[in-house]
Amino acid sequence: MKPHADITTIKEMLAKSHKKLKSALTNYEHEQYDDSVSRSYYAVFHAISATLLSKGLHFSSHAQTIGAFNKEFVKTGRIPILTKTIEKLFSERQTGDYDFQTYLDVDTAKEDLEEAEKIIDACEEYLAKSYNVSKDYWRKQNA
Repeated sequence: MKPHADITTIKEMLAKSHKKLKSALTNYEHEQYDDSVSRSYYAVFHAISATLLSKGLHFSSHAQTIGAFNKEFVKTGRIPILTKTIEKLFSERQTGDYDFQTYLDVDTAKEDLEEAEKIIDACEEYLAKSYNVSKDYWRKQNA
């Protein structure tokens, strides 16, 4: 099946995903765990949004985006990850960003970073096959 979105747009979205992941790591290293968790979630959000866009799909809310990704890629087996993981990242991001009485810990932040890396990697692998490029293509600066 031919992808619906221009490869340049997909690459830009994945670049943003990687910037968020880098920010998550920096926050983690500086013991800013709430912010690290938030950035890990947004790294995933941009990667799954790019993956959905490859099928011509775009949504206005996070819940719609996560639901559509589950329907189009997880339940169909196209991308072997658990929707529960994305929902967990979303929930923890909500806690980190909005709950002034709860603070996320080092273990949660580390786990979320690791899960974000796995999800982004799975999305890039799927997109590489869809666009007939190497998986490294998404990380090259000027390809």
